[in-house]
Amino acid sequence: MDHDDPLTPPSSGLDRRNFLGVAGGGLLLCTVGGQKVEVKSAADVGKVDKAAASVKRPAAAAQKKGSKRERVDDLRFGTPGPAPGGRRKEYWIEAKPVRWNVAPTGRDEWMGKRVPRKRTFTAFVYQQYTAGFASPMGKPRMPGPTLNAEVGDVIVVNFRNGGGKKFDQAVTMHPHGVHYTPDYDGVYLGDFTRIGGFVEPGEEFTYTWEAKPDSVGVWPYHDHGPNHTLNSLRGLFGAIVIRPKGTRPPDVETVHFMHSFPPQVTGFDSLVHCINGRTFAGNTPTVRSKVGQTVAWHVIGGDGNFHTFHIHGHRWKDAAGQYVDDPTLGPNETVSAVFTEDNPGRWLYHCHVFSHQDAGMAGWYLVEP
Repeated sequence: MDHDDPLTPPSSGLDRRNFLGVAGGGLLLCTVGGQKVEVKSAADVGKVDKAAASVKRPAAAAQKKGSKRERVDDLRFGTPGPAPGGRRKEYWIEAKPVRWNVAPTGRDEWMGKRVPRKRTFTAFVYQQYTAGFASPMGKPRMPGPTLNAEVGDVIVVNFRNGGGKKFDQAVTMHPHGVHYTPDYDGVYLGDFTRIGGFVEPGEEFTYTWEAKPDSVGVWPYHDHGPNHTLNSLRGLFGAIVIRPKGTRPPDVETVHFMHSFPPQVTGFDSLVHCINGRTFAGNTPTVRSKVGQTVAWHVIGGDGNFHTFHIHGHRWKDAAGQYVDDPTLGPNETVSAVFTEDNPGRWLYHCHVFSHQDAGMAGWYLVEP
């Protein structure tokens, strides 16, 4: 089935066509407030948002009829500090709705053609602010700010839910790779939700995450509140980079999310394949380097599909020491391509799933001599 064709929904249930559509992005299944919803249209998205807005802050499970409280639910945790020699890396981040254009130029520079679709919708993104939420640090972007730390540091995220009327629902920040207690997990768990798992519009919460030796790498973070599926697809995601202590960063380093926007979320006619919220070369990130520089690409799977990552004219060693040039990555999985640049020119990078590539998951890599 063509991933970019609209899916014709059946009258009820999941037949074989719809089951295949789940894998291709045609049909979404969401569970909010104890209800499972087949999201086939923008109207269904509205129903899910309404259900998410009606989810109330969970009371203690012991007060809930039918909730079986375990000893682990009564554990209490402190807030960790940096290890000796470590630092406190502090961020102020707000989740906020923005009008987002997936192709600001209106063109595909690779094929020299106009982008034949609507291009703007209301996204939900993480935006970084100066201390105390005094002022935004630049324009909203997708992915959200990259959080950087070294082993021994703690990452402190002062988080605010700015969803407001447009997205009147609880959201969170859930990290991968770092260490945290259940209070700082940032996940909605129904009756067993702890303090960091339900941040309502207008509220703030401070997460504290530890960077330990086994945290070295590049990891995603994303919403994990009651409506995490839709909100992650709308743009509530970002990356965490943890380095060994004292390690010098590469000369050029970039984080790319390979993901898609379903038509139910955008109101567009078809699925949009993106890199960092943009589609087609000239809109997706253009990466620049020079011969002799160390270059690191960190590529993260940002939807329910499997992708591959290919840079023309380049190859690099994977974790096993094998040279590769088109590794596969799955949902929330990271592939890092690290090399010393030696090949000048204009190069194409893209997902080698052809239907994804041809639908916009491609961009330019420019190497100066």
